Amino acid sequence: MHSSEIIFEVTIAAEGGYDARALGHSIFTQGDDWADLKAMVRDAVHCHFDADARPRVIRLHLG
Repeated sequence: MHSSEIIFEVTIAAEGGYDARALGHSIFTQGDDWADLKAMVRDAVHCHFDADARPRVIRLHLG
């Protein structure tokens, strides 16, 4: 069973840039800026899930 959506909680890193943590999954990544973070999150999701189980929607929540 797979979800059609995955949500990442995003925080501003103390050293600059952003940290992202997937809710309900062991996926953690970071990026130097928002565009870099989006690319890193997308890559992490593609690496974590098989193609048939990959969520179709990735949401980033800056909290």
